Amino acid sequence: MQKIILTTAFIFSLIHVYGQAEKVKLKISHLTGDFYVYTTYNTYEESRVPANGMYLVTDNGVVMFDTPWDTTQFQPLLDSIQLKHNKRVVMCFATHWHSDKTAGLEYYRQQGIKTYTTVLTDELSKKNNKKRAEFLMTKDTVFHIGQYSFETYYPGEGHTTDNIVIWFEKEKILYGGCLIKGADAENLGYLGDANVTEYASTLKKVQRKCRKPRFIIIAHSDWRNINSLKHSIMMAEELKMKKPSIK
Repeated sequence: MQKIILTTAFIFSLIHVYGQAEKVKLKISHLTGDFYVYTTYNTYEESRVPANGMYLVTDNGVVMFDTPWDTTQFQPLLDSIQLKHNKRVVMCFATHWHSDKTAGLEYYRQQGIKTYTTVLTDELSKKNNKKRAEFLMTKDTVFHIGQYSFETYYPGEGHTTDNIVIWFEKEKILYGGCLIKGADAENLGYLGDANVTEYASTLKKVQRKCRKPRFIIIAHSDWRNINSLKHSIMMAEELKMKKPSIK
């Protein structure tokens, strides 16, 4: 009888642990040095889809790249960063106008965080009733924050007409967002706002600009495989040859 009770208790404990794991809404992974990848989740086409963002801890505060897709995780992410690093988020950049990148812009602005997008992203955000940033970039810009520097780079149309990437030249870290897909991806994902004719050319510009990256952070797939950019170029070239009717 005691054996049955212990076995039953063990099964219930496993169910509890599994249930807790299923409910994880925010994950933070160390990338290298002062760089961290954070992941939140949302539902797309009835599947739970991860959305990766990144943040950088500097002497002058934390810089965030893209906002959580899950709207319940705006503050938990700030709290986690404060607890982990004892620093505030001071800047946030969104890499294109879709909600998985911009959803938290207004919330973070209200918290006193400087929020940034390009002018083109702001125009599309306004047109599509998405959250908008406080500060707008009119061209590719190099930012110097604390001991770090990075460049925002617009290579052309691809996943969207406004997608940018973030390049850390010294550290060789490429933050590609949704423009770059995973090395194991079967397709380029959602193309409703894409330019399939220019996609491959845009990715090749990124490849020429951001040479020999040590890390490539992508939005919705495993970012640990460095072949993601090459694979995305191959898929974009194949897609262009098919001459689909959507732009």
